[in-house]
Amino acid sequence: MTQQIELLTRLMPPHPGAGETVDWGPLEQSWGVRFPGDYKEFIARYGAGAISDYVVIFSPECRAEDGAEPAFQGVEEETLNAQQLWSAKAPGGAGSDRVIVWGFDSSADILCWHVAGDDPDGWPVMVWNQDDVAWQEYPCGVVEFLCRVLDADFDECPLGGLTLWGNAAPRFLHRDEERRLRASGLDPWTGELDPFAGMFGA
Repeated sequence: MTQQIELLTRLMPPHPGAGETVDWGPLEQSWGVRFPGDYKEFIARYGAGAISDYVVIFSPECRAEDGAEPAFQGVEEETLNAQQLWSAKAPGGAGSDRVIVWGFDSSADILCWHVAGDDPDGWPVMVWNQDDVAWQEYPCGVVEFLCRVLDADFDECPLGGLTLWGNAAPRFLHRDEERRLRASGLDPWTGELDPFAGMFGA
C-alpha cells in the first residue's frame, strides 16, 4: 500500500496543508467495518477534496444515530443512495453484500467499495457508470484505481468523462483550500478571478 500511495504522490503531489487526521476507532465502530488501509493513507496525505475539478473524494463521518438524518452529501447519505442501486442492479444479485461510497465524479458516476469479506484491503472498487446504467468491478483498492486511471492503465476509462484518463498533470485540492480560494474571489481551478464570487453566499 505504501508503494502505491508514493506512486500517487509522484503523479499528483498534495498541496501544503492537505491531509487530515482521523480518529478511525469510533468511526469504524459506527460503521461496523474497518476501512481499507490504502484509503486511510490517502486521507492522511490528501484528505477530502477534488481531483482536477472532476472526481470528489470523501472523508467519512460517523454514521448518524438511530432516527437522525445522515450528513448532507456525506458518505452515509451517498451510500444509502448507492445501496438502492446495488440492490436493484448488482451483478449476479446483491445477496447480503453491500457497497460503501468513497467518491463520485462530475459524470454522475458513483465510486464505491464492494464490501465482500472481512478483509477491507481485499475489497474491490465498484463503479456505478451512469452512462451504462450498470456496475463495474475493478479488483484493486482506491489508490491503485486512481493511479491506473491517471496512467490510462485499464482496457478503457472506468469513468464517464476523460478528464483524468491518462492525465499527466492532475491536481488535487482539499475541500477547505477550494473554499478558501473561492472566498478570496478566485476560481480554485484556474487561479483567475471568479466572476461569480459572492453571488451565491459562502
